[in-house]
Amino acid sequence: MANIKSQIKRNRQNEKRRVANKSVRSELKTSIKSAVTAAQSGDSVVAKDALRLAQIRIDKAASSGILKKQTAARRKSQLTKQVNSLLG
Repeated sequence: MANIKSQIKRNRQNEKRRVANKSVRSELKTSIKSAVTAAQSGDSVVAKDALRLAQIRIDKAASSGILKKQTAARRKSQLTKQVNSLLG
């Protein structure tokens, strides 16, 4: 445990950010999974909407610093490729 006052505060800040980022990453995984399952069901309209929503969530995570820019681009690309291949 830190003895320095500034480090104690930094630890509190880090924990608060970790919890907030964890919920965003969890929501991100859920939206990606829903896009894939919608594509597997075969309904292209629902799948396209879910894909668009997942891409928006990925972009928001990247803009707020939760994901790196290139990681977001890669995930969006892979997700789009996967959804399109499932739809036919």
